[in-house]
Amino acid sequence: MTGGMDHAAARRAVTPGHLVAPLFVPGDRPERYAKAVSGGASCIILDLEDAVAPGDKSRARDCVARHGIDDVPVIVRMNAAGTPWFEDDLAMLRTARVAAVMIPKAAAPEIVARVVSGSGISAILPLVESAAGLADLADLLAAPHVIAAAFGSIDLAMDLGCDHAWEPLLAARCDVVLRSRLAGIAAPVDGVTVATDDAALVTAEARRARALGFRGKLAIHPRQLAPIRQAFRATEAERDWAGRVLAAVERDPRGALTVDGCLVDRPVIERARRIAEETAP
Repeated sequence: MTGGMDHAAARRAVTPGHLVAPLFVPGDRPERYAKAVSGGASCIILDLEDAVAPGDKSRARDCVARHGIDDVPVIVRMNAAGTPWFEDDLAMLRTARVAAVMIPKAAAPEIVARVVSGSGISAILPLVESAAGLADLADLLAAPHVIAAAFGSIDLAMDLGCDHAWEPLLAARCDVVLRSRLAGIAAPVDGVTVATDDAALVTAEARRARALGFRGKLAIHPRQLAPIRQAFRATEAERDWAGRVLAAVERDPRGALTVDGCLVDRPVIERARRIAEETAP
């Protein structure tokens, strides 16, 4: 594909499955692009914001414009509205081969509309990483062209003045999951784990996010990808349980069922079916 691609087609390319393990790559490090793709990322987030120093923004923009990535969808995290680089980012995005745009510090539906009109890209992932974004979360996630939210835990903790830890941000995480469901968009993507060499920690935090209703987790290093992917798969115990539930339903589809001593009703059956579909080859 070449510049000026059909952005509607690009949007269709970004599915919830692509958002399981998205990997951030600094936009001004093109030598890392191919390695990121080969490392198992479900999609690549080329970063023009935090990972790029102010003096390198223009070069990063040029690198992103000719990224050459074809194997996975490319998302660009642009610079926030109000920064000196916002308008130049929009201009570059108008002709770039980009599937979606991630908007940092997203706090109102108006910024989503501004990015869509300015870039021509109609698949948007707002980063919820401020008190203002949380306050207007329902309207933000219901804005046209928002396909999923990403949770910016580090910036949010800084803005709120709380620790970057699980418990202080639990309510905010739950709200992002709830508001995503009410908006009818894909389940959200959880924030990063800052440790790049602790697979056990990445796995544990990803599993906690999955248990809350997140369906993916942002990665900042290729070593984090395998633990994230594994954490968002059903466990062997979950697969075995789902098989027992569905077998019981098949034997007696209208009966009052119990499996492992627990009542099996419609929501339980639906959960079992989702697990079975998730793990189907």
